[in-house]
Amino acid sequence: MSENIITITPENFQQVILEQSKSKLILVDFWAEQMPESVELRDKLAARVAGAENFMVLATVDCMQQQAIAQQFGVQSLPTVVIVKDGQPIDGMTGPQTEQAIDEFLAKYLPKAEDTLLAKGLELLEAEQANDALSPIQQAHGIDSERADIKLALADVYLQLGKVEDAQALLKSIKMVDQDSYYQALIAKLELAQEASNSPEIQALEQQLANDQDNVDLSRQLAVQYNQVNRQEEALALLYKLLLKDGGDNDSKKLLLDMLTALPDGDKLATLYRRKLFSLMY
Repeated sequence: MSENIITITPENFQQVILEQSKSKLILVDFWAEQMPESVELRDKLAARVAGAENFMVLATVDCMQQQAIAQQFGVQSLPTVVIVKDGQPIDGMTGPQTEQAIDEFLAKYLPKAEDTLLAKGLELLEAEQANDALSPIQQAHGIDSERADIKLALADVYLQLGKVEDAQALLKSIKMVDQDSYYQALIAKLELAQEASNSPEIQALEQQLANDQDNVDLSRQLAVQYNQVNRQEEALALLYKLLLKDGGDNDSKKLLLDMLTALPDGDKLATLYRRKLFSLMY
């Protein structure tokens, strides 16, 4: 039995209908074994709410055993379904239902795919797991690329992963009406990241390398500095350039592989440079 499917009894009525409905929607389904249409609807509802534990609970009421509960809701025919929020019925439907009617009814209350993906990504962000948060939030953005909350979450991930230009592009697309406190905080993070990405130490190394372009140690040092301020593309390009000159440069190869390993799963840069490295070696 799924975690969000409960059989209502007098013992748990108050806890589910009155208390739990303050944090989740309660979908109360009234059925009886003698009414095949009600059993069929109950099973269809169970299949559809599975996986929506954070949003909705299906509370089933066997009207043959719990007549008092059915009377309390004023149920006059089966099947009957009622949505309860904060202890109060807010919607419902009665009688046999087509697949389309069921889907249209639940669509008003069940989260969309992008909502579920966004919630998962934000939970991972909260746990400081930006690498893992990237994929679900990118998927949510792929479904709805115009939603400001999704764009802000993705910009947050990009900033934490050092994808400063990608974050800047997303933040530029946020409309004035959606520029809330989260947006302002991300703008501040962006400005700090931009400042850090071009520190005096990096500028000095760039100047030294410009004056001594064949200096391998300087190239490695600059690559490490780039990587530390999340300028991964420039870091990888520097190391790959060294490997093109000397395929036996194991120190540069190790640095490059370490940087690739640190990138999130599915990162385009990681895929690109793994292919480059494979082609170089074979």
